[in-house]
Amino acid sequence: MDINPLRIRRCVANDVPVDPKAAFVLYWMTASRRMAWNYAMDRAVDWACRLCKPLVILETMPLDNRWASERHHAFVLQGMADNANACKQGGIRYYPFVESKPGDTIDLLAALADLSCVVVTDDFPIRSVADDIEQAAGRIGVPLEAIDSSGLLPLRAAERIFSTAHSFRRVLQRTLPDHLPEVPKANPMARKRLPRLHGLPARITRRWPAVPAGRLANPRKGLASLPLNHDVGPVDIVGGPHAARKALKQFLRKRLADYVADRNHPDADATSGLSPYLHFGHISPHEIFHALAKAEGWSPANVAERASGSREGWWGMSPSAEAFLDQLLTWREVGFNRCAHSDDYDQYESLPDWAKKTLAEHAADPRPYVYTSDEFQKSATHDPLWNAAQTQLVREGRMHNYLRMLWGKKILEWSAHPQEALETMIELNNKYALDGQDPNSYSGICWVLGRYDRPWGPERPIFGKIRFMSSQNTARKLRLRDYFLKYADNELDVRDPQASV
Repeated sequence: MDINPLRIRRCVANDVPVDPKAAFVLYWMTASRRMAWNYAMDRAVDWACRLCKPLVILETMPLDNRWASERHHAFVLQGMADNANACKQGGIRYYPFVESKPGDTIDLLAALADLSCVVVTDDFPIRSVADDIEQAAGRIGVPLEAIDSSGLLPLRAAERIFSTAHSFRRVLQRTLPDHLPEVPKANPMARKRLPRLHGLPARITRRWPAVPAGRLANPRKGLASLPLNHDVGPVDIVGGPHAARKALKQFLRKRLADYVADRNHPDADATSGLSPYLHFGHISPHEIFHALAKAEGWSPANVAERASGSREGWWGMSPSAEAFLDQLLTWREVGFNRCAHSDDYDQYESLPDWAKKTLAEHAADPRPYVYTSDEFQKSATHDPLWNAAQTQLVREGRMHNYLRMLWGKKILEWSAHPQEALETMIELNNKYALDGQDPNSYSGICWVLGRYDRPWGPERPIFGKIRFMSSQNTARKLRLRDYFLKYADNELDVRDPQASV
């Protein structure tokens, strides 16, 4: 099997052997929710070929999550429809399962594991996924392997936590050339014929019924009966690998060329829109990189010899492509690095010492406004630009990248305490954003409070030496008229965005 050993984590403590006499190989799909460009899928297919066994894919959507909502469930179900179709074409038994009560997933997994030679699952460095894997490891009697498909750099290739993007970027530039030839398969089932499994025991399928095909075709159907947050409804953004690839193609064809010039302007809406698909595993960073490199006519020979840590020039691509790669690789994967090496990634205590010190020194500073979590949630502040950004988040499950930074800075400024600001940001982001509960999201939230940043002067009230942002400066720098037309409620805000902030 040609997967880098750094990407394979054995989760069962004892030396339980693979059972070659069992009925099938089981892939428990939880984070890399796609059939291609997926190391876990490659590993599961390899096991099935080696053992000459059918492959069963169990894709699950749990309920033991305080932010479980119709929005997130509908997005995942749309992806399940794509995966069901791909499995049907590949002769794989696909078992889409949505919990009706917390705990069903692990019970179902244990029942299927009793029939399995080996279980493969996704490694994803978020607490809820890690807890489920640990719980599963204590319940099953066959090997359980967690496979890392999170980024171009394996999670365990870097052995320490990085405090700045620059230091992480230098390590990426030194080490990535060795890992770039390692690519998950674009078609794991190519030239492979696995035995077919014609059915699963009725005692399992009756107790834990798979999502029926009709519901996959209409993902919003049936959500009302689940114990979810029904106030956070589905959005127009369609989930699934098919929609993810379509979004990638549109970005490369229509927006990449102007990415550097337009990405910060909300009116241009020039960003890739791939964050939700990356979060739910509907698209792989490897596939994105491969498509970008092809569009740029790039080869590894273009890479600079020296790892300087610079944001520009190292890849030997166009300025827009390099700027996009810095977001996809440096900023995304530094967040995965943090979450993989420490489980305090969402805790105030994990912030840099300098940031905690300066925030503590200014904790008692008078706030010009103090809003409750409910007021933030309802876009009920005095600031129309902030309100518009929050409205976009609630309405669409996303927020323009630049305004997301301003959004967080203002929550810090208008909260009674910085710890409360962190709690508010996490709550709003995880509740409404399609890419909530992601290592990259936690990086962005904690960047507001100093993570991956440095002390800034002049020292200011409330912020101390934390980087400051204002709505006035943002409105002067960015093109916002169309954005206000779409998301602002006040006519004055639409006529003159700068005056209204």
